[in-house]
Amino acid sequence: MTATTDTGPAAPDRDRGAARGDDAASGDGAAGRGGARPGWLRPLRAGLRRGGIELRHLLRDRKEMSGYLTNVVVALLLATFISDDVPGTRIPMAQLTLSGFAAYLLFQIGVINLPQMLVTEREEGTLLRLRATPGGIPAYLVAKSLLIVGVAVATLVVLLGAAAALVDGPLPHGPGGWLTLLWVTGLGLLAVVPLGAAIGAVLPNPREALALIMLPAMALLVTSGAMFPITTLPTVVQNIASVFPLRWMAQGLRASLLPDAARAAEPAGSWQLPTVAMVLAAWAVLGFLLAVPLLRRAARRESGSRLTARQTKAQLGGAPAA
Repeated sequence: MTATTDTGPAAPDRDRGAARGDDAASGDGAAGRGGARPGWLRPLRAGLRRGGIELRHLLRDRKEMSGYLTNVVVALLLATFISDDVPGTRIPMAQLTLSGFAAYLLFQIGVINLPQMLVTEREEGTLLRLRATPGGIPAYLVAKSLLIVGVAVATLVVLLGAAAALVDGPLPHGPGGWLTLLWVTGLGLLAVVPLGAAIGAVLPNPREALALIMLPAMALLVTSGAMFPITTLPTVVQNIASVFPLRWMAQGLRASLLPDAARAAEPAGSWQLPTVAMVLAAWAVLGFLLAVPLLRRAARRESGSRLTARQTKAQLGGAPAA
């Protein structure tokens, strides 16, 4: 259920475009030294410029776009095979499943797809180039955040729209529901995108990255109540799942998409939106505190000899036996 990460021929183009953005930002700073801009402004502008370039490349990449759309198709197929009601209500279980799967897609894009992108680009030498760029790491993190947020929001819109049109999927009821959907989505992405960046900074290589993060992610999908009511799980499993953001992202999206009667299937009998906000905010802070130092450390460890050795090993490993 992960999207294919294709950073082949387009990657150098992205880097060249991003370099132009960095140069432009540096030029702006140099031209305005008389009235110095804040130190964080140049990395922010360069990151936004680079993120826009990467979004355009992604939209032109049919292979990667099909990977994200495959997740939507999987969710719709799951919904068509579920015919029960949420326990204690007359709400279709398919609507609860679609709400939880929407949360999982946001979680997956931040915590699975983003680390794969980072590890792949590190192997291509992107971090080595960033090490020589003033403000390169913060700008890179801003760019990736913009890319992931754009992909996640677009995937969520497609999923909810297709589900509502094809399988009577859930949509917010009234302005309050739309407002809850917006803040839960935004805060959820703030919680998982920096976390994904921190994970990507420490993963060894693209071949092992998916194996190392996919199993824990699938375990969280099963134990976080994203696919079925969490009250059906043992209390100890519920308590463990409550430490991680996916459980609260799923509950927040259910609060925005399902009628109030669905609260009967929640452990506390309510949506606990203040708790949702506090847990996701805590993960957002933790992720930001981890992501930038870990990316900087990964960049400091990069060198031309390390990059050449990895590329040589990859070529030898992929070469056909004589």
